[in-house]
Amino acid sequence: MPVATRRVVTRSRRSARRALAAARMLDQVVATQLPLVGGLPEASRHRTADFLAELVLLSQAYRHHAAGWISRRELADRGAAAVSRIEVIRGRSSVPTGQFTERD
Repeated sequence: MPVATRRVVTRSRRSARRALAAARMLDQVVATQLPLVGGLPEASRHRTADFLAELVLLSQAYRHHAAGWISRRELADRGAAAVSRIEVIRGRSSVPTGQFTERD
């Protein structure tokens, strides 16, 4: 096998290992947070579930990249889209935005 080909294969294996490690890390975050969702108030529960769903989709994208089904560029695009959707979710505050008065 030519040296240049070995470098590409080694680089792609390393990239696949890193992608799988990232997917596992995201799965761990979801697994640790999921049991806590049931104890949240309804509005917070929906926001948190949406947030965790985005992390699951991102984890899936990392696995697809590791399998060679999507390019690094597509992974980056999916990651940027996930961050954008998470920012929208974060904007949906579960805390009322009205001001409190002394009577409250």
